Amino acid sequence: MPVSLTPLPFMMTSIAGWLNQHQQHAIDYLMEENRVLREQIGTRRLRFTDDQLRRLASRGKDLSRKALAEIATIVTPETLLAWHRKLIASKYDGSSSRKTGRPRTGPEVEALIVRMAQENQTWGYDRIQGAMTNLGHELPATIANILKRHGMDPAPERKRKTSLAAYRRNGTVP
Repeated sequence: MPVSLTPLPFMMTSIAGWLNQHQQHAIDYLMEENRVLREQIGTRRLRFTDDQLRRLASRGKDLSRKALAEIATIVTPETLLAWHRKLIASKYDGSSSRKTGRPRTGPEVEALIVRMAQENQTWGYDRIQGAMTNLGHELPATIANILKRHGMDPAPERKRKTSLAAYRRNGTVP
């Protein structure tokens, strides 16, 4: 019995061959276009934006070093692969989640802290922080820095340097 060829596998093979040939023509054109552009640029060094660098590196990582050597005209394969390694390293170094530091305390809260320290000479940093927490302000260890910025000493020093008029005004001296 003779073996009959069905038309479907034959058509699929023909279409795949045509697509492969079409892709190869497109690749050849783009490679020639790159050569022409490179000739026009000459020896001038190209400057890439971060986005351009990222796009080139992500496309280049899928190719082998040999394929990159044949195709890449504006950078060397080593440069492309180094860019890709740098991108991967920066992806996992945690720099995107880092903050610049603790947010600054608002001026009205800072004024309230200074007022509490002035009116209550015996209150230390912890007592002022507790009072602020009771008022709904969460201040992790910034009381000392705020008082230093306003030229105020710690509680024992404030108490010693308080004038007689301030003692009378606060009701601590009869």
